[in-house]
Amino acid sequence: MAGGFLPYHEPGTVDILIIISFFFFLSLAKWVSAKVIQAGIIGQIAVGIIYGVPLADILEHNWQKTFSVLGYIGLILIIFEGGLGTRVDLLKQNFILSMIGAATGVVFPIGLSFPLLYLGFGYGAVETFIIGASLSATSLGTTFAVISSASGSVNLAETRVGSVLVSAAVIDDVVGLVMLSVIGDLGEISEDGHVNLGWLIGRPIVASIAMAIVTPIVTKWVFAPFFRTFIEYHFARFDHISNIILMTLVLSAFVAIAGFTGTSVLFGAFLAGVFISYLPSKHPEGPFVVMSREEGEREADKSPTFIHTFEKYLLGTQQYLMEPLFFASIGFAIPFVQLWTGKRIWRGVVYTLLMAFAKCIVGIWVPIWQLARLHKSHDKEPSDQHKTRGEPKNENNSTSDDDQSTQRKGDRWKRAWLAAALLGSAMVARGEIGLLIIEIGHNETPYVSEEGFITGVWAILLNTIIGPITVGLLVRFYAEKIEEGEWGVQESSMPVSSHSDANAHGAV
Repeated sequence: MAGGFLPYHEPGTVDILIIISFFFFLSLAKWVSAKVIQAGIIGQIAVGIIYGVPLADILEHNWQKTFSVLGYIGLILIIFEGGLGTRVDLLKQNFILSMIGAATGVVFPIGLSFPLLYLGFGYGAVETFIIGASLSATSLGTTFAVISSASGSVNLAETRVGSVLVSAAVIDDVVGLVMLSVIGDLGEISEDGHVNLGWLIGRPIVASIAMAIVTPIVTKWVFAPFFRTFIEYHFARFDHISNIILMTLVLSAFVAIAGFTGTSVLFGAFLAGVFISYLPSKHPEGPFVVMSREEGEREADKSPTFIHTFEKYLLGTQQYLMEPLFFASIGFAIPFVQLWTGKRIWRGVVYTLLMAFAKCIVGIWVPIWQLARLHKSHDKEPSDQHKTRGEPKNENNSTSDDDQSTQRKGDRWKRAWLAAALLGSAMVARGEIGLLIIEIGHNETPYVSEEGFITGVWAILLNTIIGPITVGLLVRFYAEKIEEGEWGVQESSMPVSSHSDANAHGAV
């Protein structure tokens, strides 16, 4: 009751040792799995399975619930950081390609689920749709974690393929959470025929589209001009303090707006990061245009950027506390023991392979897009050739030029297919949203059976393992080629921070 107090009790020795061992093994498992399979998050999920309800149940249930909440805040911070480091210019340039890729990543998992689950395994039609919907959502948290872990080798956020990946993953996530909202009320629909189905389905869709349209408009024409005219020069007096206050207020506002309007709070967190990053002026004399965090802190008329402030105040907590708890909380939600029967294993593996293909196919749009652009460029070539038709050519030089041109085209196509493989494999991980959708479908509606639930969990779990491992191996062996060419790192009009932390993490 209000006015009382919580009596203080010293934690027991066993409790202290359990918590210490839990966080120690989270860090150790991340390091080991990063070294062995190039995907540190897999080790943290495994620790969550062991310490949580699925296996040993070492942690008390109220601790697991608390860690799940803290982990979700960590997920919000991961996505907020991703929004802060997103190249808005690349998002605009590749928006159409991202939309096509996202649509493919939603339609194929649901569409391919029906031949296997409905016709092959005999699951119900609504059950098949719910399971397919859970496999249509790309894990935003895993995507940004993979981009961050790869930043030591290649700055994926500065690449064109990385921009397409982020945009497609965000769109997939929003679509997945819209379907989550609908699926969550399917049980209510089955009991009450008077539910307004149009409003039920339309509300999250309208809210998501409205936020996606209104946010860039008001940012560009209202908030950014106001900030640049009246606020940003005053921020230089307080450096990180003013930055962190504004970041907290904006993130809280976007999360609240997204949550209460019926769309995804994760989408709101991403928009908040993009909103913040767009506010400062980009001209060389602007307070936020600095070459390093030290320059922003040292110069009286300069200010550290918002990503610098994130590094100073939040990055350590996110990396070593919140992010591990998020991936451990995914482990808490996996019904590990129930997975291990022969029928469930082979069905899960077959569905896993089909769902991996359903997301990998997104990458095919990279070479198709490049082929379309080459056709456009070929349409312009005849007029150029007509102009040079009367010019004499040296035969040897012509042969040499042809060989070089063929080699360049070959290298261009190799880079395109590498970018396709990277995009497709990075979209494979499902993670938190997939588990959320299928658990709500199983627990809150009468449609998803135990067998269907286990089959879906197998696919979500294995795809969340396969995706980061594949991306890690691609980055490890082909980092230089990923950075090159039209799908690689793109030039930015903004100075690049020379601070070591910015290089390692600010790119996310």
